[in-house]
Amino acid sequence: MTNSLTWILLALAYVVGATPTSYWVGRAAHGLDLREHGSGNLGATNALRVMGWKSAIPVLLVDIGKGWVPAGLFPLLAGVGFPWGFFFGLAAIAGHMFSFWVGFKGGKGMATGAGALLALAPTAVLIGFIMWFCVTLGSGYVSLASILVALAMPPIIALTPHQGGAELVWLSSGLAAFIIWKHRTNISRLIRGEENRFSRTSKNAIGDSLPRDASLDAQTPSDKP
Repeated sequence: MTNSLTWILLALAYVVGATPTSYWVGRAAHGLDLREHGSGNLGATNALRVMGWKSAIPVLLVDIGKGWVPAGLFPLLAGVGFPWGFFFGLAAIAGHMFSFWVGFKGGKGMATGAGALLALAPTAVLIGFIMWFCVTLGSGYVSLASILVALAMPPIIALTPHQGGAELVWLSSGLAAFIIWKHRTNISRLIRGEENRFSRTSKNAIGDSLPRDASLDAQTPSDKP
C-alpha cells in the first residue's frame, strides 16, 4: 500500500539522483565544467577521460550510491515492497540523466542503474561488472562494454536470484533499452570507427592518472556527442 511518504521519497529519489557528482568534482578539484570537455557527458567515464582516476573513482562510487540508496533503503522507510524499489531507483536514474542542477543534462545512467539493480539483483550486477571489465580491457571501448552489459542484464537477471520475479526482468529490459538509446552517439562513433578508446599502452590507459592538461589537449571534434 502506498502512502504520502512513498511519493515524497519518490521525489527525493530524483533529487538524490540529480546530484551532479562529476560536475561538482570538476569544478572543485580542477576548476572546469565537465560539460565542455571530452564527450560533454556528466558520467564517470568522461570524468576518467578528462580528470583522471583520482577524480573518477569517487564520482563512480557516489553515482552507484545514488542508485543503491533509493532502491535499497527507501522501500524500507516507506514500508512498501516491489516494484517500488525499482521505481525509486528509476527516479534516481532519471535524476542522474536529467539533473535540474545543470540544465537537465547528466550522465547515461550506467553507474546509477548498476547501483539500483545492486539492491534488487546483486548477483546479476556482479556478473555484469565482470563482463563490463573484460570487454573494456579486451576492446578498449568503455561504451561498447556498457552497451553489451545493458543488453545482457535482463537475461542475466532472469537466470540469477532477484527481487520481483519476472516483473523485474521486464522492467529492467525497458531500462536497458533507454540506457542503450542514451548511448546512441557512441554507437554511431563505433560504427564510424571514431569512438574514444582506452589503451593499456597509451597515456590515457585504464589504471593511469590522466593529467588535466594532457586530457584537454587530446580532445578532438569526434569526442563531442
